[in-house]
Amino acid sequence: MSPVPVQPGVRAALATLVAAEGSSPRDAGARMWVDAEGRILGSVTIGGCVDARVIEEAGGVVARGQPVLLAMSLGDEDAMALGMTCGGTVEVLIEPVDAADPTDPVASAQRLVEAETAGGRAVALVAPLTGGVARLVVRDDGSTAGTLGLPALDAAAAAAAGAVIQGGRTGVYALRTPAGDARIYIERHTPPLTLAIFGATHVAMPLVALARVLGLRTIVADGREHFATRERFPDADELLVGMPSEIAERMSLGASSLVVLLAHDYKYDLPVLRTVLATPAAYVGVLGSTRRGRALLQFLAEDGIPADQLARVRVPVGLDIGARTPEEIALSVLAEALAVLRGRPGSAMRDRPSRRPATEGASHA
Repeated sequence: MSPVPVQPGVRAALATLVAAEGSSPRDAGARMWVDAEGRILGSVTIGGCVDARVIEEAGGVVARGQPVLLAMSLGDEDAMALGMTCGGTVEVLIEPVDAADPTDPVASAQRLVEAETAGGRAVALVAPLTGGVARLVVRDDGSTAGTLGLPALDAAAAAAAGAVIQGGRTGVYALRTPAGDARIYIERHTPPLTLAIFGATHVAMPLVALARVLGLRTIVADGREHFATRERFPDADELLVGMPSEIAERMSLGASSLVVLLAHDYKYDLPVLRTVLATPAAYVGVLGSTRRGRALLQFLAEDGIPADQLARVRVPVGLDIGARTPEEIALSVLAEALAVLRGRPGSAMRDRPSRRPATEGASHA
């Protein structure tokens, strides 16, 4: 979603799910934009009573220009309608936004977050849960932009946000400062997931299209100029033509990188895999049969690639959903990639253990 997806000059409200107690289908950070003309983009739950109440409150927030922290207790029936396994509570922060005002703290902070993550840097966005509209942006190097209104609060919030950047969770945190106690919302942002595809094949085409729907940045690399074309891949962020192994060496593959090899050719796959397995790429998948996969791994083992690195290679690629068409294969690949990224087994939802209720972040002195 665009950082500020409203037209300049059109007043709007930004609603952010800051906390959910109970097993919720949406995590903290889910957001909805409601403009003064009634247009809606996004949601904070999956519909039902919470979103309806948020939309109703948004009109008043826009009219008054003051934020509202909406807290709702849900009975079992309401919770089940939202996909929550039992009753619980949700908190939604609704704030006015004026995208045309260069001093608007929400719009300015959103643009800064977008610029930082686009540059490959993690960042934390901090908002107060009481008082007026304010934003503090904390970069991964510890520098800040904006303010929550008090130097002591900014200092405490920056320390808490730094811990969140290093692997903490988006959510509500309680602070103790010389100026008094405060509850703040810290939202962690990391560089966008990047899907690097080697092999501009018929499977790569729907893979890029579906990845775009999921918000991933996509790169398609191939040695054949007539395959890696804009006509075949209108949604790709980058099309790279050249020797795949050399392209792989030039890439900055990190923990937010997903790599899929679709060429189905040993002479291309082996050198690319040697390079990719030397990086911390989060996911490495290779199109091919089980037999071909064993041969690939054997070749790499003979080259001295350690067993723990070879274990990262997903071949055959994708979850077993009985995929047959290129579109179905693309779906199975992205499903497996996301499962690996989030440490999930990729099993049926009905077989998963119940998730514990989310708890408010720990206090920070």
